[in-house]
This record gives sequence, structure tokens and C-alpha cells, in this order.
Amino acid sequence: MNSRPTHADTEAVRDRPTLADTEAMRRRRGESVLLYITDQCPVGCAHCSVDARADGGRVADWEAFHDVVAGIVALPGLRSVAVSGGEPFAEQRALPYAIGAFADAGLDTIVFTSGYWARENGSAPGWVRRLLPRISTLFLSTDGFHQGGVSNHRFVGALRAAHRAGCRIVVQELDTGDGAQVAEGLLLEALGPRWADEAETKLITPLRYGRGSGVFALQSRHDVGSLAACTLLGSPTVRYDGVVIPCCNEGLITGHGPAALRAPTRRPEGVARALTGFRDDPLLKVVGQLGPGVVADLPGFEALREERFENVCGGCWKAYDIAGRPGRAADSVTALGAALREGG
Repeated sequence: MNSRPTHADTEAVRDRPTLADTEAMRRRRGESVLLYITDQCPVGCAHCSVDARADGGRVADWEAFHDVVAGIVALPGLRSVAVSGGEPFAEQRALPYAIGAFADAGLDTIVFTSGYWARENGSAPGWVRRLLPRISTLFLSTDGFHQGGVSNHRFVGALRAAHRAGCRIVVQELDTGDGAQVAEGLLLEALGPRWADEAETKLITPLRYGRGSGVFALQSRHDVGSLAACTLLGSPTVRYDGVVIPCCNEGLITGHGPAALRAPTRRPEGVARALTGFRDDPLLKVVGQLGPGVVADLPGFEALREERFENVCGGCWKAYDIAGRPGRAADSVTALGAALREGG
């Protein structure tokens, strides 16, 4: 039987961001940003939405990465930085550097991981043990696709290591049948019957991006007018190579979709400049506040009503595809931008 960890300071854990806290910060513009720190992942899940691989891209230009981190730290009003990939813990040098800089700046740090780095007895490599206490909230993701690379025993070990370090824990499982019961069972095994004092669970929707496009079936498509406003345009992404994206869409992060929604940057001030550009973008303002259906009412965007979309991202991408062509749609965007500036 694996040994139980020393009991964490429950009150200290409660002061760290909960699941509700992290989601609220994502929706309030300017309070959070996502650092996509690597395209590498040793687990190799068949459903990976960013197609991360063991030989995927990683931090190579350290000057650019330092500028990315400095640019994020300098953002006014920022409260938290989430770090994902790929597998962030595959970056043994970059992850501690980034987390250290963010924590030293007084920012909450939120990291998404598979837990592959843990040992079944609840221990971890020294550099991980030193890093975990600086992470505010650790999202540990598991499902049937992870089992080949991260067994339940190893996952329980990761839970115990995170608990010992004082992290707030959120276990993510796919919303596919018994996901909630599986997550709760793992937490019960790792932390005991009072696990809910210091940990939570979250069910996530399977994503049809990356390798997931060949695994999960398309559920339905929707008219553009029925698509809701995008709630995640307040939480942009900065890639490790300096590319800034206005949201957290996995396709955009990995180089797909409209080029207009990816802004390469250099120097720390470039991060803020790119984010300001997306914040002031007239189409993004409409999609974020009213939904892409309103864009379809603009002259030149009538073709939006001729298609059905899987989600708001599809409607947004189509709007940018149309806007990138010379003609009435481009003129409408120019006029919309002028009207929004006049209206404040």
C-alpha cells in the first residue's frame, strides 16, 4: 500500500484559487493569461487536442522565452497565469523559470499536467518537489486515454505529491459516462474521505482538435445566429515562441485557423501590444460581447448564414476568413471599428 502524505495545511490550501476562482478570472478581461509552454508531451494520448508529441517543439530560443515571461509579468491588472502544453513538466528548465517569475510577481500560478512525473509512492524528482509549493492550483488530468502513459497508481502518487506541497488540486476527467466517479475514486484513494476540503473535480468536454478529431464524433452543428458570445476572449494565450492568440482555442495555438488571430511578437512590450490589438479588434469585440450571429448582419458577411458550425470558434473563424478578402466585408469591419471607437 502506498504511504499517505503528511497532511497539508488545509486553511492555506483554501486560500489558493478554487476551480470557480480560476474560471471567473478567465472570464474577466485582463485578469488572466495562458502560457502555452511546450508542444512536447511524453504521454502520447490518442485524443490530444494539441497533437503534442514526445518530439514536439519546445523552448529553444531562450531570449524570446525570457521576453515572453517578462511581457506577461508586466501586464497591468493581471492576477493569474495558467501554464499548459503539451506537458508543462516536460520543460525542466523553462517551467521553473516561468513559475518562479510569476510567483515572485505575486501572481497566482495554475498548471495543467498529466502527473506523469510522479512516482507511485507519492514522491517526485527533486526539481518537481521544489517547484510544486510555488504552484497555486494544480489541474491533474486523467482518463482512459492516459492509462498507457500514466497509470492510476502513478496518478494517485501525483495527487499525493501535490497535496503534500500545499497545492489546491483539481482533477479533470472527460465527460464520458463514469468520469465523475473515476475522479472522485482517485481522490478518495489519494487523500482520504475528506478530500473535498482541498480538492475538486471537473468534467471536460471531449475536443475535436488535434488527434481528437479522429477519435470523437461530431455531435451537432448550429446556425450562426444560435451561437452564444465567446466567454474566453478575456483570457488570451501566449506561446513559448512569442506568438499571441486572443483566446485559448487549441487549433489557433497549434497554427491552424485564421492567421489574423495569431500575432508573432518580440521583446516584452510586444506581448502587451499584441493583446491591446486583439482587445481593440472590432470583430472580436462583437463575437465576445454579442456572438458571431451579429457579425452576419454586417454587409458582406451574409455567407455566415449559409453554413452551420460546431461551435462559436467555427463561426469566428469563418468571419475572419470573410473579413480577410477585399470588398464589402472588409469595408464593414473598418466602419465597425470607427463606430466602436467613437462610442468608446
